[in-house]
Amino acid sequence: MPKADEAPRLHYLDEPKPGTLTITYQPNGSAIQENPPRFSWLPALDDNARYALKVSRNPSFPPADTLLFEDLNWNFFTPDVTFEPGVYHWAFALWDGASKTVVSAWSSVRIFEILPGLPETPLPRAQVRWKAADLRHPRLWLGPSEVGDFRERLEADADHCGWQGFFDKSVAPWLTRDFIAEPALYPNNVRVAKLWRQMYIDCQEAIYAVRHLAIAGVILDDPALITRAREWLLAIARWDRTGATARSYNDEAAFRVVTALAWGYDWLWDHLDDTERTEVRDVLLARTREVADHVLWRARIHVFPYDSHAVRSLSAALTAACIALAGESDEAESWLDYTIEFLFTLYSPWGDADGGWAEGPHYWMTGIAYLTEAANLIKNFLDVDLYKRPFFHKTGDFPLYTKAPGTRRACFGDDSTLGDPPGVKVGYNVRQFAGVTGNPYYQWYYERLKADAAGTEMEFYNYGWWDLNFDDLVYRHDYPQITAQAPSDLPPVKWFKDIGWVAIQKYMDDPARHIQFLFKSSTFGSLSHSHGDQNAFLLYAFGEDLAIQSGYYVAFNSTMHRNWRRQTISKNAILIDGKGQYADGDKTIAKKAGGRIVTVREEPSHVFISGDATAAYRAADPDVLRAERDVYFTASDFVVLVDRVECSRPKPVQWLFHATRPMDVGTNSFRLTGERAGLYGQFVHSTSGPPNVRLVEGFEGIDPADVEGMDTQYHIEASLPSASKHTLVTLLVPYSLDEPRRVFNFIDDQGFSADIYFTDVDDNQLRIVIPKNF
Repeated sequence: MPKADEAPRLHYLDEPKPGTLTITYQPNGSAIQENPPRFSWLPALDDNARYALKVSRNPSFPPADTLLFEDLNWNFFTPDVTFEPGVYHWAFALWDGASKTVVSAWSSVRIFEILPGLPETPLPRAQVRWKAADLRHPRLWLGPSEVGDFRERLEADADHCGWQGFFDKSVAPWLTRDFIAEPALYPNNVRVAKLWRQMYIDCQEAIYAVRHLAIAGVILDDPALITRAREWLLAIARWDRTGATARSYNDEAAFRVVTALAWGYDWLWDHLDDTERTEVRDVLLARTREVADHVLWRARIHVFPYDSHAVRSLSAALTAACIALAGESDEAESWLDYTIEFLFTLYSPWGDADGGWAEGPHYWMTGIAYLTEAANLIKNFLDVDLYKRPFFHKTGDFPLYTKAPGTRRACFGDDSTLGDPPGVKVGYNVRQFAGVTGNPYYQWYYERLKADAAGTEMEFYNYGWWDLNFDDLVYRHDYPQITAQAPSDLPPVKWFKDIGWVAIQKYMDDPARHIQFLFKSSTFGSLSHSHGDQNAFLLYAFGEDLAIQSGYYVAFNSTMHRNWRRQTISKNAILIDGKGQYADGDKTIAKKAGGRIVTVREEPSHVFISGDATAAYRAADPDVLRAERDVYFTASDFVVLVDRVECSRPKPVQWLFHATRPMDVGTNSFRLTGERAGLYGQFVHSTSGPPNVRLVEGFEGIDPADVEGMDTQYHIEASLPSASKHTLVTLLVPYSLDEPRRVFNFIDDQGFSADIYFTDVDDNQLRIVIPKNF
């Protein structure tokens, strides 16, 4: 104990440097996107540490001009107030809850600036949020008074909000279906893709059975439906929580069982006796605790946020479960507070205010589907509106620009639907943001995708994840109908600076003329569901995928996934001495093996994009000194690529182009002829000598079982002879088979540069200048 005249000993405040995979100290001089800013710092060594945060215009923090936020549970925080425009300073310290005082030195002082007109997105403190909670049941989606209102509206209109379709397709079948058997462990505890998929669908259907029977039974006040829902709920509650559906054994299964129990416990609470209620609550709490403990203390996403499953579990499991358990478990309430504050502060680790998603549009679909469901539940229960954040006002642009209607194989990242139209749930997600923002292009996108994907509702990548009848019911109740508008005046170029993707969309509303071009050079590298595809491109034109992402996403970690689809060999990119970019399992190296978009410029004659993938190639080969690619996408829709490679010693380079069909190969050219569209490529200029062009069929290094019954694919490999420096200029000309075209070129190489001219029969021209290597 300190003597009476001694000051208490201060605790040590650690300020470690952030790592490649950790959060950083924010804000720290970078642009602020919303008011108030989101604060984050690396936590203290003690997991139970609490914090204080001070903010002031004055770096000396005079008490009269300083805001002090006390007793913060976590190392991230969104204030409950907004700030006037100006420059501010902030610092954090350790806080003692018992003495209600700061017990460490203050951290380094960091600055931020609030500009006028930023979106205002304060987050009320937990004690204020909970005052809005109605602890009667149900709480998930509808409250007790809303149930009565819905029942009255059904009496006036039997198909209110699409009720009849929901009941016939998503409720009635579970009245007669046998209970789903508890999934068994894998033979010898070795994961088998077929059994994993069956376990997945079994647990998903457990949600459908319990949730839909319970909702229908309570809304209709139907004893038979309620009884059947209770029987389903109790059957699933009796599955072994330490068995095949435990989080530690199969987290996807566990998330679904938690969700089924949460909806059943909430909606049937008044229809369970005390013994049944206790049984379900104890199992739900134990299963939820297993998920929460992993998120908070193993995955530690408040320090390491790049964990796709752990972050998704906040929305996919914890939100519904914690709302259902609120008032009966202090733990559950604390987990819900963590979830809300994470989603308001650190979300999304995969993108920022531009609305991008580094893992690609398929995992945007899965992540955002659960996020929007959680956001709606939180809004209804605690009156906290996550949708006010800028990310959610912009993120509908990401699929709109990168996974347009009609495309099938023209997207980056892991994607279960490659070869099929975009998953219809992408459209449902985008419709949600139409309802939130009123954006008519989003509504158009939803309607087009739903029409194009008609008949795919029961495919695994739809039904195995979502019941669209239920989703439609909820949306039509909660949000207004938006009038669609075709994106005929949509800006053609979209640069998602937060993730390093550039999209060009032309004539999206005219399928016969539609062109989509994507280019990627991302600081996220090959982390998570991203691949070794920095400086790669994809092209869809005139109704057909032309330059594709090769391979099939048959299963995560299959040989097709590890050895082909994640690797640069499957991309429209280059190999250096036969090697691509790092795309293996070390997350730290994968994040470092990134690229960057240097510039995007819209000129009258073309769009210019420049990407630098040097770090991505150097992670696999330290001899690489430079790996850059420039793109000239002309106003008349032909493309010129300029690849520049430099190594510390001479090395060959391989230029790759992938397609679903065989191609004709010439001395310095190739041609792809599809059903509706064609493309030809010509190697116009090479500083290291002419390329050797060949056609390659199939997939190297793949277990044949992974592609059994699937169509083969093809790629062009243009090999350049060894040199320390390479510059390769390639012309790509897509065209409709109804209107074939040619683009001619010549080179003026007097002086210290080669001036290359391109022109077509309509005198659409492009000139680029290539410095000579001396």
